[in-house]
Amino acid sequence: MTELLFLVKLIVAISFVIGLSLLAENVSPKVAGVLSGYPTGSAITLFFFGLEASPEFAAKSAVYNMIGLTAALSFVYIYYICSKYFTRYNIIFSSLISLLGYLVVVWLLHFIEINKFIAVLIPIVCSFLCIFLFRKIKNISIQTKAKLNYKTLFLRAIFAAFIILLITSAPRFFGPTLSGLFSAFPTTLFPLMLIIHFTYSKEHVHTIIKNVPIGMFSLIIYSLTVSIVYPLFGIYLGTLISFGAATIYLFIYKKVMSYF
Repeated sequence: MTELLFLVKLIVAISFVIGLSLLAENVSPKVAGVLSGYPTGSAITLFFFGLEASPEFAAKSAVYNMIGLTAALSFVYIYYICSKYFTRYNIIFSSLISLLGYLVVVWLLHFIEINKFIAVLIPIVCSFLCIFLFRKIKNISIQTKAKLNYKTLFLRAIFAAFIILLITSAPRFFGPTLSGLFSAFPTTLFPLMLIIHFTYSKEHVHTIIKNVPIGMFSLIIYSLTVSIVYPLFGIYLGTLISFGAATIYLFIYKKVMSYF
């Protein structure tokens, strides 16, 4: 069973990272940024929390996952600021300082006594704040695409696979509060940012970052739905219902934006 779970986590991680990186290159970083907020890494983590622990554990973790999105948004904002002003060792410093900032915010958040209302309100406010802070970033497309091969695609995915495997092991060491907060770590977004930054430029990464808060609302909806339906319907049907709710938001967003 352990070997099967390892294989499933690895395949899913590889699929998401490769898919988002190809989307950024062949469609636009803007679209990849919006979809990077779609429940991918958190959905995997919460699903395996439910599978390896219990649906109730995953449901409680989902509440903290929502407030943990504040840390994820902080991570994205810090990366943006650092990558904007650092010139030498841009990727390394941006990554390390963002990770440190994320850990600090998670540590502060775990002291907060929350309910579902507060857990929904805080990330919504932070998302709107980030939309405002990123408003001046220009959406740019990738004009000259890097040459891809199987080795490149594998290297792109392996980092995300490692992070997802590490985070989904959290229930063995922490309770649902910290596990839920850590489940909000941008497990697919972070390697996507590194891939695009390393392969192209910080401006392309900033386009992704600009659109992350917009997609983050789908993740808030997903986690809220998980917290309600997992104890009622179990992890399998509960996951389908939660993905359905998150997908409806994206369809509504796309429809609204088509008028502008």
